[in-house]
Amino acid sequence: MKPPTDAPAKDMSKDPYIERFLDNLWAERGLSDNSLQAYRHDLQHLGDCLAQRGRSLVSAAREDLLAVLAAEVQQGKSPRSLSRYLSAYRQFYAWLVREGTISQDPVALIESPKTGRGLPKALTEEQVESLLATPDDQTPLGMRDKAMLELMYATGLRVSELVGLELSNLNLNQGVIRVVGKGQKERLVPIGEEAHASLQAYLASGRPGLLKGAQTNSVFVTSRKAGMTRQAFWHMVRRYAVRCDIQQKLSPHTLRHSFATHLLNHGADLRVVQLLLGHSDLSTTQIYTHIAREGLKRMHETHHPRG
Repeated sequence: MKPPTDAPAKDMSKDPYIERFLDNLWAERGLSDNSLQAYRHDLQHLGDCLAQRGRSLVSAAREDLLAVLAAEVQQGKSPRSLSRYLSAYRQFYAWLVREGTISQDPVALIESPKTGRGLPKALTEEQVESLLATPDDQTPLGMRDKAMLELMYATGLRVSELVGLELSNLNLNQGVIRVVGKGQKERLVPIGEEAHASLQAYLASGRPGLLKGAQTNSVFVTSRKAGMTRQAFWHMVRRYAVRCDIQQKLSPHTLRHSFATHLLNHGADLRVVQLLLGHSDLSTTQIYTHIAREGLKRMHETHHPRG
């Protein structure tokens, strides 16, 4: 059967087992290109390490994998990185067993290191207001930047979802956008008045000013008349953070984390936040309740006479 036209492109110079595994992941779970590339990188790295021991991916035994992981520890890899590697290895070797390529899973008895769960960093509401007010919305680039920042904070979109928005995803009459998230799952997200106004202004003046007659379906475009990339958005966020003197270390998803945290701080239901974020598992969303509780503790300590 001919593969779908939008299936990940194969590179015949790469390990065929890895490529077949990635095809399977794409077909079963609809993972993004970025996720597939991460799996490919980790598994190719494993293959290179095994080759130095005279082994291949399909001939590796448990002691070979333990030796590779031990070498990673000696090189200073964190428990979180080791857990990520092991997750990729588990899925790959479980697939090889199901395919009948190997009879025993060499990862089955290897335990993952204890990592603890890091809390995502969120900005305060005052910091967000300062960040959103920084772009110069009298220029096409400033209008675009303000619309992107406002929309991400108003909706909690992932960066990939934000830069991947197309005109057909927008329904400004109803004030919602259709988002295609992980696993090709769709959800409708309301955008709020401030983001709605910024987006309308950008679409009316900023976007045409950047495209100068060129055509594209991407909502957010650059002065080169192409769609924004994740990297370009991240550089833009850091640039504005410096301008408004935000000192803390930011991540590409800082505004997404701030969206969820601030909603919970103001009494939003956890399952509503789960739907808005596009989390398939409520436990993924529950991490934000820890941040909300920490914020309440600090507020109590600051303002209560016996805090």
